[in-house]
Amino acid sequence: MPKPVLLTVDDDPEVLRAIERDLRSRYADRYRVMRANSGNAAITTLRELKARNNPVALLLADQRMPQMDGVGFLSEAMELHPLAKRALLTAYADTSAAIDAINEARVHYYFMKPWDPPEEKLYPTLDDLLHDWTSTFRPPYEGIRVLGTRWSNRSYELRDFLARSQVPYQWIDV
Repeated sequence: MPKPVLLTVDDDPEVLRAIERDLRSRYADRYRVMRANSGNAAITTLRELKARNNPVALLLADQRMPQMDGVGFLSEAMELHPLAKRALLTAYADTSAAIDAINEARVHYYFMKPWDPPEEKLYPTLDDLLHDWTSTFRPPYEGIRVLGTRWSNRSYELRDFLARSQVPYQWIDV
């Protein structure tokens, strides 16, 4: 199974590189860090990830972006990847954006720019969000699946053979 994705979205290239750098330095060993420079590009990326059955653990979006703001992006993204944790990043103390983010996109956390030092203002919260996501995420089973009826002789023989051969399988009673 591929690594779960952390996707960050910001229209400012410098901020996007900085947040990507901070995420990679802390989470690259366990997660695949991706970035997008607009909400529309991020939605396209999320659709591709969904088509490939790649799990998305975290969506971190800037609030102030042209064409699609952070709340709009997170609302759309929630439909594609409902289990992903959602966080909003903004430079403005805009309480209406925070309320919209919580109500519309069900944002889990609201970060203020700048987040320096990340060890104090970014990582502790992201660690908590990712721990919550990990505790509820169940990867899809990718092994052998056996379909059959419970009392069928053929199904019993097949399950018995796999068990004696110590081959892991998932039983699905049709």
